[in-house]
Amino acid sequence: MRELPTSQDDDHRPPLPPRPGTSAGADPKSLQAQATTAITPMEVQTLSFPDGSRGTFPTPGPDSIPSPADSGHATPSRRDASIAGEAPDDAASVMSFAPTMRPAGDIASLLGGELHKKSPAWNMLRSQSATVQPFEKTRTGPGDRLSNFDDEFTQLPEETNKNFEDDEKLLMWKSKLKHYLILSSAGKPIWSRHGDLSLINSSMGVVQTIISFYEGAKNPLQAFSAGDTRFVIATQGPLYFVAISKLGESDSQVRAQLEALYMQILSTLTLPRLTSIFVHRPSSDLRKPLEGTESLLSSLADTFTKGSPSALLGSLECLKLRKSQRNTINNTFLKLRTEKLLYGLIVAGGKLVSVIRPRRHSLHPSDLQLIFNMLFESGGIKGGGGENWIPICLPAFNNKGYLYMYVSFFEGASGEQASSPAGVEGRPAGEEIAMVLISADRESFFELKQMRDNVAQQLAKNGTLAIMQNASRAGRPKPHEIAPGSQVSHFLYKSRANVQFCMASLEPTFTELVERRRLMAVYHELHASIHAKHSHLKVLHCVGEDVTSLAWITPVFEFYCVAGPNVSRATITQGANKIIQWAKREEERLFIIGGGVF
Repeated sequence: MRELPTSQDDDHRPPLPPRPGTSAGADPKSLQAQATTAITPMEVQTLSFPDGSRGTFPTPGPDSIPSPADSGHATPSRRDASIAGEAPDDAASVMSFAPTMRPAGDIASLLGGELHKKSPAWNMLRSQSATVQPFEKTRTGPGDRLSNFDDEFTQLPEETNKNFEDDEKLLMWKSKLKHYLILSSAGKPIWSRHGDLSLINSSMGVVQTIISFYEGAKNPLQAFSAGDTRFVIATQGPLYFVAISKLGESDSQVRAQLEALYMQILSTLTLPRLTSIFVHRPSSDLRKPLEGTESLLSSLADTFTKGSPSALLGSLECLKLRKSQRNTINNTFLKLRTEKLLYGLIVAGGKLVSVIRPRRHSLHPSDLQLIFNMLFESGGIKGGGGENWIPICLPAFNNKGYLYMYVSFFEGASGEQASSPAGVEGRPAGEEIAMVLISADRESFFELKQMRDNVAQQLAKNGTLAIMQNASRAGRPKPHEIAPGSQVSHFLYKSRANVQFCMASLEPTFTELVERRRLMAVYHELHASIHAKHSHLKVLHCVGEDVTSLAWITPVFEFYCVAGPNVSRATITQGANKIIQWAKREEERLFIIGGGVF
């Protein structure tokens, strides 16, 4: 056996070989170790991405064990990179995602032809400009899965359409990037966002068999991957909800969307009725009880597919008003309320303007999302015009019974309905303003109607109706108006205490459907990474070939923003700071704090 050297042998050890790149006579000061933020040693590997960028990521050591959430699918972010140490002025840890710079190549060959917008030289020079908008360089060829995103919401041919064979219809169904399926535990199809149920019945049967197999093994299936497609399953009593997505969202984000679809069903049936239907007949067909609500489910699903900041952040957007103006609206509401009123809302273009409520009760954002979807997305209420009296269950408030909702849209100061083309500023109903009065009394229609007339008359008289219309017409602020000189192109800011958010205008860069989806994909990725289980990140900085993005969370707020390519961390952080300071100064205008209480 080889003996260990003793301390007496230390003086006789051979000299260490020189370090690579140094000579034996190098200055000792040059060999001193620099400060490092590494806690444990780890290997670093290089990762190449489909868009051509490259990055580094740490490889776990042999003792590390992946969590169950990590098995079977990719991490929330596709651009993992080296963990950077905190800058001296950083208040939290920062992870930077940066592509490796590639050599420019032969400049003469780049300039060998005519200099035009599609030439390599133009693209190279353009990429160095700080004014490049996000996604301007994004591929639009066959390799880009969003290149045909405009067709995502095109209705598939009906079963009776003989111009298409079943195989063609099925191929078109499979080409969709996002599917939502609802079926019963007995395998009965209930609803699908795309495709006739008779066409995809066999596919639903396969899904039901897979889910049932894992339930029988007492190991419920929650999600799995097939190629670049992610399947997420949520079981709610006798119902199975399935999302099939190629859009790169995290499981938790998709599961929240499935939960919203379940809430939409409960808003129509209530939980006791849904339960009783399947208790007596487990193979019941739920399509008939849900008849007429397909448009609500479809509009909600399409909102998620397009990308919904409200759903992503789990919060509401409010109309920006002066504090004194909002107080005037609240006081008018409170002064003229009827005794049978439970909740009163004024909503402008999908943004909450005013809410009055009992002191011990508040409406959950998920319930308000159902109401907003009904008013501004599905078109069911708005299309009929006039007054609407709707029994509705608000599941987060009470999933066992109905409330009764009176809805009426305001008329403009000129006597005409306040409206504008759909899609402006991302508001499906433009500047339309609705009053929503909710009561537990089914006989309260006429009292609520009288209250609506009184409030509308008073708001028109004191000028606040015109103020609401002007504020809604003005739209959202643009980043350069808030932070002049900033490189930020768009942002989301959430007030965690108020469960409300504000966002920048989608104009002019993100008004198109595809560009909006690309923007929301970046926000989904940031949100998933910074909210990952066991994550201690507070600031996340991500650099890609065509976009630079930043996420920043504190106990007070969540902030997400994007900028063009090649924007430094210092530059985007400076712009973020300006916007956050603006949001703090404007807090009482941007958010409803407390609301009207009786």
